[in-house]
Amino acid sequence: MSGRCMCCNRIRALISYYGGPNYKLLEQEIQKAFTNWPTLNESFSNGRSVTLEDCGVALDQVREAYQILMELPVNIRANIIRAMMRSVESILKRPGRMLKRKEDIKFLMIILENPLLSQHNFPQESQYHHQIVQRVFGLLSNLSNELHHYLVNWFARHSTEIFRKRIELVNLFITFRLSKHPIANGPGGPLVYESDWQINSAAKVMALFFAANKQKKKIQLSEFYNTRVDYISLIDDFNTWELRSGKFTFCQYPFLVSMGGKTSIMEFDAKRQMESKAKEAIFSFLFQKRAATPHLILKVRRDYLIEDSLSQISENEMELKKSLRIEFVGEVGVDGGGLRKEWFLLLVRHLFDPKFVGVVIGLAIYNSTILDVHFPLACYKKLLNVPVGLEDLKEFRPAFARGLEQLLSFEGDVESTYCRDFVGEYEVFDEITRIPLKPNGQNIPVTNDNRKEYVERYVNFILNESVTKQFEPFRRGFNHVCSGNALSLFQPEEIELLVRGSAEPLEIEQLRSVTIYEGFREDEVTIINFWAIFKAMNPIMQRKLLTFVTGTDRIP
Repeated sequence: MSGRCMCCNRIRALISYYGGPNYKLLEQEIQKAFTNWPTLNESFSNGRSVTLEDCGVALDQVREAYQILMELPVNIRANIIRAMMRSVESILKRPGRMLKRKEDIKFLMIILENPLLSQHNFPQESQYHHQIVQRVFGLLSNLSNELHHYLVNWFARHSTEIFRKRIELVNLFITFRLSKHPIANGPGGPLVYESDWQINSAAKVMALFFAANKQKKKIQLSEFYNTRVDYISLIDDFNTWELRSGKFTFCQYPFLVSMGGKTSIMEFDAKRQMESKAKEAIFSFLFQKRAATPHLILKVRRDYLIEDSLSQISENEMELKKSLRIEFVGEVGVDGGGLRKEWFLLLVRHLFDPKFVGVVIGLAIYNSTILDVHFPLACYKKLLNVPVGLEDLKEFRPAFARGLEQLLSFEGDVESTYCRDFVGEYEVFDEITRIPLKPNGQNIPVTNDNRKEYVERYVNFILNESVTKQFEPFRRGFNHVCSGNALSLFQPEEIELLVRGSAEPLEIEQLRSVTIYEGFREDEVTIINFWAIFKAMNPIMQRKLLTFVTGTDRIP
C-alpha cells in the first residue's frame, strides 16, 4: 500500500467513484489501511523523518479524514465506521511485535485523533469505545522512556483545543473506571482501585500530557484535576503512598487530585504531626515531670507584635509543629482560630528577616491560614526545588526579560550591536555592582554562538545566585515547619494559592454550600437573612465581611 493512499483526496475520490459513490470500495480501503500498524503508519505519513519536533504524521489530514467519514450518510457510515473500529481494535489487541522505534508509534497518534473515542451515545457504544481506549493507554504507558520523551514533545505541539480534548479523554476514562469499582467498607468508604491496571495506565498517560504542559503551557493546572478522585478516601490513599508499598495510588499522580483534595491531605498531615507533638507533651509531663502544653501559645502585645512574635518563635523553635494559639496581651479572648488569623494578617505586613518570613509562611500553611502576601511564583518554585528560568523572570522584571528574549532572537551580529560581556549587574544603595557570570567573564564578549549560554547564566544569576544569602534562610525557616510528605503533592502555583487564597470574584452560593454552622440551622430566618444581605452587598463590602468572618478577604 503506498504511503499516501489514505489521504483525504483518496477518500473523496472513492466517495465520488466514476461519478457516483463507491462505499463498498471505501469500506475495503479503510479496513485495509487499518489492518496493521505498519500500514496505518504509512497511510498518513507526511513524508518527513520522525524527530522530537515532528511525529511524521500529517495530523491535519488525519483529522480531516475522520471528519469526512463522520459526515457520510447515516445508513452508509455505520458499516464503514464499524469496519474501521474493528480493525483498530485488532491492531491494539495484537500489535505483532514490540514497539521499540520512534517510527513504530505513529499509529497511536493517528488512533488518538479518532473523535469516536469520546463518543458515548448509548451503553454498548460507551463500553466498546472504552475498551479501545484502555488498549491505547495500555500500549502508550508501557513504551520505553525514550519513546515517552518523543510523545511528550509531540503532545506539547498540539493546539490548545486538541490538547484539552486529550486531557478530557483521559479523565473521562479514569472516571469511567472508578465508577465501575465497588465501594469497600460501606457508603463513603474507599474505592478499590489499587490493582486496576487500566486506571494505572491512564494515570501514566496523563503524566505524559502533564509533562508536555510543563514544557509548553497549554491549559491551567486545574484542568488536569479529576473530580471523581475527590470521592475516594484520599487519606487512605496518602497513607498507602507514604508506605511506598508499590501499590497504585493517586498521590503518585497528584495533578489528578484537586486543590481541595490536596488541602484535606495537608490538613490531615498537619493534624497528625500536631497530635504527635501533643502526645509528646503529655508523656513529658507524666514521665519526666516537665510542664508542657499540647499547643504552641504565643502571647504578644499589639504595639510590639514583631518583637514579641520573633522572640517567642525563636525560643520555641522545637515546638513549631504544635497547634498554634495566639493571645493578645491585655485582651480577653480564647483563640478558636480567629485570633490566629488576625495575628497572621498583622504580621505579614511587617516582615523583614528572611528566616522569620519562611517560618511564618510555613506556619500559615501548617495551620491552614490564608495570608495577604505577594511572592512571585518563582519563590514557590524554589521552595519546591523546581527549576526557574526566563519565563519566571518575566513576572517581576518584564522589561529586562523582554530584552533577553530580543537578544536571543536578534538576526544581526550580536557582538557588535549589543557590546555585552559575561557580567551580571545589580544595584546596591544606588551603586551598580558588576559580577562575572563565569570565570574571566568580564573579558568574554557575548556573540551569536554563546548568547544562549549568556541568557541562561544571567537568569540563573538573578533568580538564584544573587539571592542565595537571603533565600536559603527563608527556605530553612519554611521547611522547619512545613516539610511533611503532603507538601510534595503540590505544584508551585498550588502552594501560592494555598498561602494567598483565591482572588477570584466571590461566588456567594459556593461559599454558602461549604459553610458550617455552630448554634444555628441553615434554614433559620437569621441565616437566610444573613445570606440575602451578603449577596446584596457590593463586592468591596463582601470582601470586608469575609475578612471579618474568616480573617482574610481571600476565598479559602
